[in-house]
Amino acid sequence: MNKPPEFPTYKGRSIGIIILTIAQLLIGGIHVFFGALLLTFEDLNFIQATVTYDVYTIVFGILAAVFALFIWNDKKTGRVGTIAVLVFVSVADTLTLLDLPSIPGMPKAPALAEIAYSLIIILYLSKKSIRKKFWS
Repeated sequence: MNKPPEFPTYKGRSIGIIILTIAQLLIGGIHVFFGALLLTFEDLNFIQATVTYDVYTIVFGILAAVFALFIWNDKKTGRVGTIAVLVFVSVADTLTLLDLPSIPGMPKAPALAEIAYSLIIILYLSKKSIRKKFWS
């Protein structure tokens, strides 16, 4: 019988998990950096709506990076946490695009890209082979 082709792995992790971990760590780092940069230049004498977005950006970045490390270490928490955070981000971005109440100060420009990225990652983490890996 023909065996299906085996894809290369690194330390027992598939290429998909490697790419996902790297992407989430990068996205997490970028969000923490820019959230902190935005927060640095805020006038904190007056709590503005944009401060909420700055803090949201930092928290999202930290969560993305932490859950990426959990995914790398084959922890169920990584998969569940990543999906939960990305669902929240998708809902917040969708609300922003529809001009409904969302995170104050959230820009519309990156919303579509964030929703698309989130859906791709959620679908990947929902694949039967990935679910089986994290739930076994």
